[in-house]
Amino acid sequence: MARPRTTTDEALLTAAGRAIGRHGPAGLTLAAVAAEAGVSPATLVQRFGSKRGLLLAVAERAARDTAAPFDEARRAHRSPLAALTAALAAMAEPVRSPEELAGHLGFLQLDLTDPQFREHATRATTRMREEIAALLADAVSAGELGPDAAVGRLARAVQVTYNGALITWALTGEGDLATALRADLDHLLKKERTA
Repeated sequence: MARPRTTTDEALLTAAGRAIGRHGPAGLTLAAVAAEAGVSPATLVQRFGSKRGLLLAVAERAARDTAAPFDEARRAHRSPLAALTAALAAMAEPVRSPEELAGHLGFLQLDLTDPQFREHATRATTRMREEIAALLADAVSAGELGPDAAVGRLARAVQVTYNGALITWALTGEGDLATALRADLDHLLKKERTA
């Protein structure tokens, strides 16, 4: 008779995400993820097959869950622009230090060089931009942005600002990330806001 699973795959992937922040994908070991999750490395092999299988599962979950912070922010905020800022701040929240960001940026190498990882990254990036554009369109409808706001182009600029804010914060160490991100988004959207 098989033993019941006491740790869900989702909990294992969350633990893997934390371990990636500390070690990066290249330095990650199944033993490090197992220690983070409180399971044996054999459990990870049984569930994901290999380190690559685990990393692909992390990438797939990230793509699948891209909309979650946007959905949560919509429920918590009546203002579409407040929801946008809250969603992006929530996406950045797991990053607590420049070193942790470096660990997560190690995935970018996989995303750019491995077609399987790139597929997940492309889905996540596209979905993020769609979610941003939907909130910007809602902001136009709500009168928070001018009626002539170029929502598609502005969504791309917001996404670029988000990514740039992460890297700039990590390099300069100025303030906390959430405050820096909010300031950059406010500056970007200032000229599009209605009076």
